[in-house]
Amino acid sequence: PVRLRYPDASPRPPPAHPGSRRPGARSSIAAPSLWRHCPRGQSKGCALLAAWAGPWHGPVRGVGRSTVWVEVDVLHCMVLSCPASRAATVEREMELRHKNEMLRVEAEARARAKAERENADIIREQIRLKAAEHRQTVLESIRTAGTLFGEGFRAFVTDRDKVTATVAGLTLLAVGVYSAKNATAVTSRFIEARLGKPSLVRETSRITVLEALRHPIQVSRRLLSRPQDVLEGVVLSPSLEARVRDIAIATRNTKKNRGLYRHILLYGPPGTGKTLFAKKLALHSGMDYAIMTGGDVAPMGREGVTAMHKLFDWANTSRRGLLLFMDEADAFLRKRATEEISKDLRATLNAFLYHMGQHSNKFMLVLASNLPEQFDCAINSRIDVMVHFDLPQQEERERLVRLHFDNCVLKPATEGKRRLKLAQFDYGSKCSEVARLTEGMSGREIAQLAVSWQATAYASKDGVLTEAMMDACVQDAVQQYRQKMRWLKAEGPGRGVEHPLSRVQGETRTSWSLAADPSYPCLAGPCTFRICSWVGTGLCPGPLSPRMSCGGGQPFCPSGHPLL
Repeated sequence: PVRLRYPDASPRPPPAHPGSRRPGARSSIAAPSLWRHCPRGQSKGCALLAAWAGPWHGPVRGVGRSTVWVEVDVLHCMVLSCPASRAATVEREMELRHKNEMLRVEAEARARAKAERENADIIREQIRLKAAEHRQTVLESIRTAGTLFGEGFRAFVTDRDKVTATVAGLTLLAVGVYSAKNATAVTSRFIEARLGKPSLVRETSRITVLEALRHPIQVSRRLLSRPQDVLEGVVLSPSLEARVRDIAIATRNTKKNRGLYRHILLYGPPGTGKTLFAKKLALHSGMDYAIMTGGDVAPMGREGVTAMHKLFDWANTSRRGLLLFMDEADAFLRKRATEEISKDLRATLNAFLYHMGQHSNKFMLVLASNLPEQFDCAINSRIDVMVHFDLPQQEERERLVRLHFDNCVLKPATEGKRRLKLAQFDYGSKCSEVARLTEGMSGREIAQLAVSWQATAYASKDGVLTEAMMDACVQDAVQQYRQKMRWLKAEGPGRGVEHPLSRVQGETRTSWSLAADPSYPCLAGPCTFRICSWVGTGLCPGPLSPRMSCGGGQPFCPSGHPLL
């Protein structure tokens, strides 16, 4: 049941008749018409309280509607407690709201259209008046601007001082713009030439500002270091050693006297010390060195000419003098008459020849090549000194073995943390034996053999290098060397490839009879690289040439060589 109570009364039993109720007493009347069950009937306790203005319209037995409040004390009988009723109410409310909004918009649109139809003449008249006013304003602005410009120009032309000042100002402005543009380019090239490193340079000892900021201690040591011996760590034959020492002394005195440097060509088999000598020559003479390779020029294409000019501009800015060393020069300085060279590479070569045409007191060129016969004739005419680096003989090999044995084995075993240990055996006799077994190997291959000794010791469990381990490394190196010689023979003669064999391993014979390649019947002497002459067809007495062809391209090969 629903009870109707006065808000200011306490609960009391209802009176028997409304007329007998005392003022201020509570009235409790059952009003079953104020509520009804839920339409869906989902729960017994679910009920909907009818609106106060619903089916029951009269006052509650003398109680005014404004002074009565309703309290429904039934579980789950609130209006919001039924989800179905709440959803239906919200949906109905939204539908009505949408319809009202559509009706409002439609009414506004109709009213607006009606107003525009009724006021069409007025709107057209307003547009016409605005256009006429805008036209009149523009015409007046043009007339005013023309009048002002004409009067100003007339006054400017008649005043000679203003004309003179204007011409002078425009001239100075043009000069300033042109100067700033060119000065920026010149300044950038100046900074790049002194602070940057050219793209063609792979390695250099020249100190840059960036390097000085990164490694100040190393740069300070380099500046305070004394000139080194040109042959320190370089093992050469006595005759070649004397010649390169003379070249080093001449270069050092040239720098002291600010003379003109000479261009040098170092040629010979790979791994014979050409690059090492070039570095030592620069350090001995107190010059900076820069190393580049000939193979880096061709991939640059059209940028090769610009890069070459930047390289020599950078070389000319050296205060100490620069030794520019080009390794594998035959990859770049090839004959221009051949079809294999591209237009861009030919143009880059011409730029190189331009800078190489005259001697300089700023830089010297040192070229290293295994195939000097492939050089362009213009390069050969610009070379002042040619030095041939040959393969080391028995004495030089023994010195090389001892040198690399000390650096790679003895020093790690006696200095520092001593992680490498060395077994007890006769080191001197072992080095002599290794030098005898490495017949025909270059200095680089002997250095690689010493590195393999160190790696083998580090790979062992106890870290001890024994004599047996050294012998195994030597045998492996000899086998690899023989395989390289087989590959060299398979390439075929007549290509100008260096042939590093001059005698049989373990023997003392110094001469061989040479048999010509049957695929090349035309043979003629003499050989321009060794003192020998061709006798008959395909035979040549005298010492074995270390090349597989003579200067004219006559191929030959040793007959019955055991390593081949």
